[in-house]
Amino acid sequence: MSAPEWRQKVLVAMSGGVDSSVAAALLLDAGHEVVGVTMRLWGGASDTGCCSVADVDDARRVAQQLGIAHHVFNFSDEFEAQVVAPYVADHAAGRTPNPCVECNRHLKFDLLLRRAEALGFDVVATGHHARVAIDPDGHRRVARGADGAKDQSYVLHMLDAAALARVVFPVGGLHKSEVRAEAERLGLRTADKPDSQDVCFVTSAGRAQFLGERIPLRPARVRDTSGADVGEAPAVELVTIGQRKGLGLAGGARPRYVVDVEVPEDGAEPVVTVGERADLLTDHLDLRDLAWSATPVRGPVSVQCSAHGPALPAVLDGTTVRWDEPQRRIAPGQSVVLYAGDLVLGGATAV
Repeated sequence: MSAPEWRQKVLVAMSGGVDSSVAAALLLDAGHEVVGVTMRLWGGASDTGCCSVADVDDARRVAQQLGIAHHVFNFSDEFEAQVVAPYVADHAAGRTPNPCVECNRHLKFDLLLRRAEALGFDVVATGHHARVAIDPDGHRRVARGADGAKDQSYVLHMLDAAALARVVFPVGGLHKSEVRAEAERLGLRTADKPDSQDVCFVTSAGRAQFLGERIPLRPARVRDTSGADVGEAPAVELVTIGQRKGLGLAGGARPRYVVDVEVPEDGAEPVVTVGERADLLTDHLDLRDLAWSATPVRGPVSVQCSAHGPALPAVLDGTTVRWDEPQRRIAPGQSVVLYAGDLVLGGATAV
């Protein structure tokens, strides 16, 4: 990270991982006034993600190593309301949500930004692998991180120019190997810590247990594309588009995939439709809640539908993506992010 033109007061969101640890170290080395904060988001059991007691302790100890103050903000009520409850509600309605996107939207880059401003901080820093770039029209936009394998611009697509004026991503220009090497050089306790991979509030016991403790899990009729009844899925809340296993179906000559999930609002029995791989293909994708990082666009775009999936060529026509070539259906509830090269244009939710 280049030396600053002026000294800033920076609040670094320290998750207890190596990326945010190095982000704090780089800012400190650049001459800024740095304070670390860890958000306590989930009060329940956590053994697979980034919200465990051990993660808070790792962040605190790294802050001690760096000689900076460290605080813990308790946002657990807001996390329950803005992330966990919608996650459960989406599954109950047959959708497949992105809780990490909603955590960024409501907690890390809304509530935390407002708290930082109230406390007199100039900017908030995180360890995300992304960059802030200026487009040809002078707009700030999220851009892909230097390490394509670790790029996190997809989960930051909701950040507009106002938010990006108050956010920095110190490791966005580094590859993960460089981040770990810097942590090793500094002797940080998180240098070899594995990346978190899963939803932080769902333990290794799995989604079925987590959801089953909060809502009744309902069986669903399974039908093929001709309408014939072929079985029963144990829980419609655990079914997603493209799924092959866990449907309770007898083996067949060809693999069968989920191509549709229907959860009637009138309480009628849910229905899961299965078909062959070709039945998953579609020439378009409908969007809702489309939001732009700056000015709206139409026409050719690149579209990414998962955190580390490919960005595929398409044409945006209003709220419909028309693929250049047929693509697999996207599960309703998934985030859909629009790019121009490495720049995020905006994002939406699949219908």
